[in-house]
Amino acid sequence: MTGPLLSTSPLLPDLSGWAVQAACPERLAGAAGLLLPHDGLPVADVRAHPERWETLALVTGALRRGVPVLAWGSGAALLGRALGAAVTATDGAAPDWSALPRGAQAHAWTAGQPTHWTLDRAVAWADPELPPPVLTSFLAALPGWSDRRPGSPLESVGGAAAVREVVTAFYARARADALLGPVFAAHVADWPAHLDRVTDFWVTLLGGEPGRAAWRGNLNSAHAGLGVRAAHLGRWLALWDETAREVLPADAAALLSARAAVMGERLGRVAGAGGGTSQAGGA
Repeated sequence: MTGPLLSTSPLLPDLSGWAVQAACPERLAGAAGLLLPHDGLPVADVRAHPERWETLALVTGALRRGVPVLAWGSGAALLGRALGAAVTATDGAAPDWSALPRGAQAHAWTAGQPTHWTLDRAVAWADPELPPPVLTSFLAALPGWSDRRPGSPLESVGGAAAVREVVTAFYARARADALLGPVFAAHVADWPAHLDRVTDFWVTLLGGEPGRAAWRGNLNSAHAGLGVRAAHLGRWLALWDETAREVLPADAAALLSARAAVMGERLGRVAGAGGGTSQAGGA
């Protein structure tokens, strides 16, 4: 990973040779690492600092993606909290401190508190001053930590553009299908708007996209009154699976098909309760 380091604060040690950018969720995918410097703000009680929740979400997103994180001082307490550890407040003269997260390895202790600990790609130093050897070791490890995990199911399938491609290809087939075509012809008048809504639904279902409005609606009510029965659901699922496998890589297609199967079960139960034929009962 040759991207920049991200930081939640401009108060940084010497990072000669490294580009540094302000940390934000949109930059995580291309980041070489995330720095959480000491900023002196509380961590145990963040009621007076609601912006802390945004930082915690950022750290959680970095950990989920496999982005290496180096934290010190109050940043170390934030990292510990993001990893589920208890954080103890202090009198303000020293940073709040984190207990050792589950699975972490402690490398140094001070007065019964973990001063230096690591967990996978997370490195924490509890004191406000970061020792140069800890920084040097972290930077040296970054080339070996260059692989990343998807930050959400949406990223796993290739993003909103991939979802739109599947949706568009699916409905082109569904409109020409002998069983599904008449249903859509009777209930969809504005196809561009319909494709937009369905794409928004899938993007939201798969974790959402920064800057994109989430789909808000009710899956059951959206399909109420359409006369959808088991045969329609079965054909919908088969055609969706077939389309996804032709458009996407196998793993991404399997993810979309699995999510569709869950929706099919829900709609099948509603159809059965409303007088339609359930999937188990046949059409």
